[in-house]
Amino acid sequence: MNVPLWVWLVTIVGFVLVIGADLWLNDHKPHAVTLGEVTRWVVFYVVLAVAFGCGVWFFSGGTYAGEFFAGYLTEYSLSVDNLFVFLIIMSAFKVPVLHQHRVLLVGIVIALIMRSIFIAAGAAVIDRFSWVFFLFAAFLVYTAVSLVKQAAGGDDEEWKEGRVLQWVRKAFPVTDDYHGAKTTVKIDGKRWLTPMLIVMIAIGVTDIMFALDSIPAIFGLTQEPYLVFTANAFALMGLRQLYFLLGGLLNKLVFLSYGLAVLLAFIGVKLALHALHENELPFINGGQPVPVPEVGIGLSLGVIVGVLAVTTVASLVAVRMKPELAEQGSGITAPPLARTKEEAARIEAQDEQADHRVSAPPRD
Repeated sequence: MNVPLWVWLVTIVGFVLVIGADLWLNDHKPHAVTLGEVTRWVVFYVVLAVAFGCGVWFFSGGTYAGEFFAGYLTEYSLSVDNLFVFLIIMSAFKVPVLHQHRVLLVGIVIALIMRSIFIAAGAAVIDRFSWVFFLFAAFLVYTAVSLVKQAAGGDDEEWKEGRVLQWVRKAFPVTDDYHGAKTTVKIDGKRWLTPMLIVMIAIGVTDIMFALDSIPAIFGLTQEPYLVFTANAFALMGLRQLYFLLGGLLNKLVFLSYGLAVLLAFIGVKLALHALHENELPFINGGQPVPVPEVGIGLSLGVIVGVLAVTTVASLVAVRMKPELAEQGSGITAPPLARTKEEAARIEAQDEQADHRVSAPPRD
């Protein structure tokens, strides 16, 4: 797939304009979001991704379009699982309802920039060393096994601030109170950071960590850097609206981790087969390619859609039959979602009276 530089530039400018419009339309006047508002934005981003995929089909053919859709669905499904952690972080930092949109957007922009660097580095390494696919495959299978163990254990680990946030708190003074949407504030002639900036960094760093399995996963579906980048961008851009729309439903997706484990293991096997087909390692078949079957993008797309559909339906049916299954994550506070503007106003009034003080956590 030969993508000219001007196409890259137009694509990046397009993403910047969409994100800028999203930021201005939703955050120039902070407010509690409504069901209709987030639904429209989720539909908009999905339609935008589908339209882009159709454009890829028209200009580059069905194979590349299939790779884009497979990558987009995989990244989107992995992002849904990440929303659990986002909910925990938002609750831990007591982020005001009015500013949760902004926190998510800035955190996601940070993640998109860092992921772009990972994608460029990954593409360069893959182009020179085909054996890297063996490492990607092993890591994905390991991650799949870890997901199953975590899901089977049923224990939700409490989120803790990592080393990056600990360093920030050590290097800069941080207020306990939010100061509107400000990320820094001057107190007695001294510049302080606010919890708003800390939680933005937390969201961005957390999503970068999630990229450690999502980037290898999408490279297992396509080795085209342009498709890897755009699939990641579309999945991330629609993530913050999905956060509000699915926040109250996440606890009902009780089998999501198992479904994602199946997907990651499947892509890991696909990567291993591809690595054998492109083999250059001297201790495997004398450094010659191994004649193994490869998994086509059509089958990959079918498996992804099928696994996600079965996982979702099975989860909802299981929770309907045994409601206590959804209580395992009851400690997670879903973001408030108003159905009317009047209800949104009540949520804003209640949030203004809530305690949003965030003290620094004790160090280990």
